[in-house]
Amino acid sequence: MQSKGGNNRQPVGQPLHKVIMVGTGGVGKSALTLQFMYQEFVEDYEPTKADSYRKKLMLDNEEVQIDILDTAGQEDYAAIRDNYFRTGEGFLCVFSITEHESFAATHEFREQILRVKGDDNNIPFILVGNKSDLEEKRRVSRHEALQLADAWRVPYVETSAKTKLNVEEVFKELMRHVQKRKLADGEASNGPKKTGRRKKRKCVIL
Repeated sequence: MQSKGGNNRQPVGQPLHKVIMVGTGGVGKSALTLQFMYQEFVEDYEPTKADSYRKKLMLDNEEVQIDILDTAGQEDYAAIRDNYFRTGEGFLCVFSITEHESFAATHEFREQILRVKGDDNNIPFILVGNKSDLEEKRRVSRHEALQLADAWRVPYVETSAKTKLNVEEVFKELMRHVQKRKLADGEASNGPKKTGRRKKRKCVIL
């Protein structure tokens, strides 16, 4: 796995959100990642097993870091993906709106993520229909994609790595979901004791 981007050290106290790109080969996962990282559109990208990127950015007036793992879509690497999925905190599941097979394959990726994560349906996850600039070649309707997203209870966003449509927005939206999940997990682990103390105080006052 190759690591790219800026300084990989995480400053003390600065949130780090780990995002995994999943989807079949050729749907534009790397193009989306590189557009988000460097504001460059790379049409032909040599696929590798996985590339890791890290970037600092402002998210809702807070400086945070995002760690992006761009996984390979080829079946040869399917066994390796389990290890990557375990470390992920949020997932962008990408398909091409011009290729229905890539849309159908999102089911397998979703199932593999849920299996690795222990059937946790609340994992931060966004379904992404890429290549929206190729509307004339569309093979997956927006309605069909929205239906699937509704069934999974996840957001659906259409993007274009070429025109930059929703690229920054979809990464930031996933990071918000990751941040929200971390806060909820923290409250779940710390909440009962605090809640119990509050209840006792209320009983004393009443």
